[in-house]
Amino acid sequence: MNYAYKLHCRLIKQGLDQDPLSVKPILLSCVANAQAALSYSLSIFFSLPSPDTFSWNTIIRAHANANSFSEAVSLFGKMRQRHVSPDHYTLPFVLKACGHLVIPKTGQQIQSLSAKLGLDDDIFVQNALIGMYSNCGLVEPAQKSFAEMPQPDIVSWSTLISCYVNNGLSEVALAAFREMQMVTEIRPDEIMIVSVVSAVSSLGALELGKWLHFFIIKNGFGLRVSVGTALIVMYSKCGSIDMSIRVFDAMPERNVFTWTALIDGCAVHGRSEEALEAFNKMQELGFRPDYITFIGLLSACSHKGLLEEGRKIFSSMKRDYDIDPGFEHYGCMVDLLGRAGLVKEAYEFIEKMPINPNSVIWRTLLGACVNHRNLDMAEQVKKRISELDPYHDGDYVLISNAYGGMGRWVERAEVRSLMQYKGIGKRPGCSLIEVGPVIHEFAAGDDSHPSSVAIKEMLGLILERLRVVGYAPDTSNVLFDVNDEEKEQTLSYHSEKLALAFAFLCFDPESSIRIVKNIRICGDCHYFMKLVSNTFQRGIIIRDRSRFHHFRGGLCSCGDYW
Repeated sequence: MNYAYKLHCRLIKQGLDQDPLSVKPILLSCVANAQAALSYSLSIFFSLPSPDTFSWNTIIRAHANANSFSEAVSLFGKMRQRHVSPDHYTLPFVLKACGHLVIPKTGQQIQSLSAKLGLDDDIFVQNALIGMYSNCGLVEPAQKSFAEMPQPDIVSWSTLISCYVNNGLSEVALAAFREMQMVTEIRPDEIMIVSVVSAVSSLGALELGKWLHFFIIKNGFGLRVSVGTALIVMYSKCGSIDMSIRVFDAMPERNVFTWTALIDGCAVHGRSEEALEAFNKMQELGFRPDYITFIGLLSACSHKGLLEEGRKIFSSMKRDYDIDPGFEHYGCMVDLLGRAGLVKEAYEFIEKMPINPNSVIWRTLLGACVNHRNLDMAEQVKKRISELDPYHDGDYVLISNAYGGMGRWVERAEVRSLMQYKGIGKRPGCSLIEVGPVIHEFAAGDDSHPSSVAIKEMLGLILERLRVVGYAPDTSNVLFDVNDEEKEQTLSYHSEKLALAFAFLCFDPESSIRIVKNIRICGDCHYFMKLVSNTFQRGIIIRDRSRFHHFRGGLCSCGDYW
């Protein structure tokens, strides 16, 4: 900025400080140092009697790049009031700001303006429109903008794929990636590759992930920091923490995000000691942990019941690193205390928080109260949640299950009736399994799969074999007022058991079985999987709502602590 200050002084002395052409180098210098020079650049800009389009573009761009999005949109409004015509450089910056502010109506008005000005076929404007709609969660307008482009470039394709990924349409994102490869000669860049890796991560599709890893190496991307970090996350989410570690070890360079990805991966796979070792190692190498790193660390402590380590890490955040704990960190501490059965201490911890607890933190404690059958505390916590989020289905289901688990069927029925009265539905549990290029989905008692008859026959054979070694269904996990025979029947057809039986039909005995479940695995299914892993000598990996369970030789990586 010293150059800008000296040049400004010289222009003032020469009487050229109000000439847009002469001031141009100063404004450009301010853009390069946007965060530090916004107020200075504004004072120079507003001293100009008649700023030209370039000057307006520069000041809007400076604010958009410095994340001062509201000011960028406001400046554009002032530009229009002064009847200065925007060009194809102006609109992309303003559209970027609209996307980050999630104001699609303003973005649509700018789209109409671009048509009036004859800029609607400009590639920069079109790409910015896709990005704006993506950030606003409007996939269809983003698709429409893309479809209207005569010749999309790599930014267009990359922005569209990112739009799908960010809006939960990972399979569509992968289809777009394949389409780009088939119908164009565009080579993907690093930004696009990271988006595609993220799509595979969300699907938990390991075989597809392995193909993509091969594609990355074959096309010369190597293990650059952003790509390598994305691969670590992908392998972790696909259930292969060993491959995550292998990628990490092979990376020539790493940053704090890479270390954080490794720590988080070890945490969700129950390898908490390795997560803490990685944390110590990253500090030895001079990497300073950030806000996200501590979420992974505290999760590692929570998943393994490392109570004292978790308390020390939480206390060190502000003391040693000047990081103020946020909702996620407080939530991890509540989870840590709750899993350990310290629900009263967890309640007091929440009451003493310096920030108002959100419904997620209270909900974490509610789950702990239910797991430890502390109904009195659960009812108190449910009241606190109702003040913040009265229509969340999970809270009613947890309380309902707690009543069912203790045989209080009247109270359970009352909760279910209240749900029905309020129009609150229960999210059904389901399990996913990847076989080749296809992902198969199962629900409890599901008969819709084409191989349903064969699946249930196989499941019957597995159950017969397990009964020989002492398996008896844990009917306490069935929270309905029905007889024991019906309870056993219900347990037998839980979604992860159906997915497992399907895997027995499809995979050879040496292959590991990977299942993704959208809710917490129940105690009976957990015990069932341990017996299967030992009796049939099969490696089984189940990813439930909060962590991975690796079953091998009759044991689980969670140590039965989940």
